Amino acid sequence: MAKAGEKAAAIPLEEAIGRLDAALALLETAVARRLEAERSRGDRETEFALLEEDRARLAAELDAAGARLARMNVTTGEVGRRLDRAIETVKDVLSGPSGS
Repeated sequence: MAKAGEKAAAIPLEEAIGRLDAALALLETAVARRLEAERSRGDRETEFALLEEDRARLAAELDAAGARLARMNVTTGEVGRRLDRAIETVKDVLSGPSGS
């Protein structure tokens, strides 16, 4: 009769071990998902940091280009004024007294 009792006790033990194995498998899956999510978040944070660096660099380049454009506009205006004066001077010389 002791053997029958041992068999009866072995069945719940086997069931408990099976439930423990299933719980461990679920835990391992959850840990793997969590680790993947952390890696994914880290990748997103890295990508975000790179995008932020690019944005800052592009903003600086845009500011520099705007400053160059402003300087070119000033220079173009000055060149235009000088050309206008030169044209007027040439016209005055050409239209001056022809034989006097």
